[in-house]
Amino acid sequence: MPGPGWYMMDEAEQAEVLDVLREGHLSRYRFGAEASPSKTMLFEWEMASLLGAEHALALNSCTSGLLAGLTALGVGPGDEVIVPGYTFIASIAAVLFTGARPVLAEIDESLTLDPGDVAAKITPATKAIMPVHMIGAPADLDRLAEIAEQAGCVLVEDCAQACGGSYRGRRLGTIGAVGVFSLNTGKTMTAGDGGLLVTGSTALHRQAFAFHDHGFAPDRAGLVDEGPRMGLNLRMHELAAAIGLAQSRKLDGILERCRSLKAVVSEELRGLPGVRERVVHDEGECATAHVLVFDDPGLAAAVAGALGGATLAGSVKHNYAHMGQLHAEFARTDAEGRPAVANAAPGSLPRTDDVLSRSVALSVGVVDGYLGTLGEVRVLDTPESAAVKTAAVRQTIESVIASSGRWS
Repeated sequence: MPGPGWYMMDEAEQAEVLDVLREGHLSRYRFGAEASPSKTMLFEWEMASLLGAEHALALNSCTSGLLAGLTALGVGPGDEVIVPGYTFIASIAAVLFTGARPVLAEIDESLTLDPGDVAAKITPATKAIMPVHMIGAPADLDRLAEIAEQAGCVLVEDCAQACGGSYRGRRLGTIGAVGVFSLNTGKTMTAGDGGLLVTGSTALHRQAFAFHDHGFAPDRAGLVDEGPRMGLNLRMHELAAAIGLAQSRKLDGILERCRSLKAVVSEELRGLPGVRERVVHDEGECATAHVLVFDDPGLAAAVAGALGGATLAGSVKHNYAHMGQLHAEFARTDAEGRPAVANAAPGSLPRTDDVLSRSVALSVGVVDGYLGTLGEVRVLDTPESAAVKTAAVRQTIESVIASSGRWS
């Protein structure tokens, strides 16, 4: 399930890793008067600068980043966090492990949170709204931020699949109170595994750092004396940071390449009857995939099958209706006797079910069977080779449409 960063690894990553091994320091911490900044610290500084964030914190996973961010915000028992029904299980699990209650909400044809349904699900207990920028494209952050402000809650941006993307000229992750990124092999850039949290708040960074390292203040300059005093060990190690550092310097080039390839794919598939592109809220999307939304779910399923896969409804990793981890939560109740996860049972989100059943994702930069990207375009393609590959996809789609008899 490689993402574009995986394809772009070369001598730059090797050099950074060898530098770590030669120095012999595998932890982010250096001690002594002559200590130089660690790769982890350099990675944080460079990513903060690249993304336009005041603070960045490297962790061992995006899941850890979500948990640290939610904890830093004071999310806990008695609170609710609104999460889309189309996401990865980590978004939901991170909320559960704070003791708060995840409330699943509908998506729209952007494949991100439907602001109308979010507004309908706001309660006095809502502490945060978690937009997940699925398949590289931003949620409707203007409307979601307005809803959050009116409700007195905050946005926590799950940018696992959208590292480097932007919205209205600002990088994703810097618009909410906290933004969190994934660095596993299937993402825009990679460190093998790992996560990154960004925030504009010194206080939130301090609390998130403490949670990720046993209650210590940033760089172990004493202990925090406010908020949660206990923490876990969620630190990133130097080898992952070294790879991430090299990849961060390639990120904008990766995005430029994906966007140029997606423009070719989009043009080649223009004008097909009964199908349109997913709604994209800002041209700053990462363009790691091209999603087609069909009018008819049967036609979408037939096209996906002809391309060797399934619609996005078939994802066992991202569709709430198929998340095996949630099955045990259907019957479990919270202290008030309510389901521990609201709207988690299959069929609870009919609009999400409908949109996913009509959506087919084509690979551009991300090749991920879990996510459900189909087709043969890769980030190393040229515009010419991408056009040839997409022409074959178009021919397949036209053949399925013709056999359906709907637009003969």
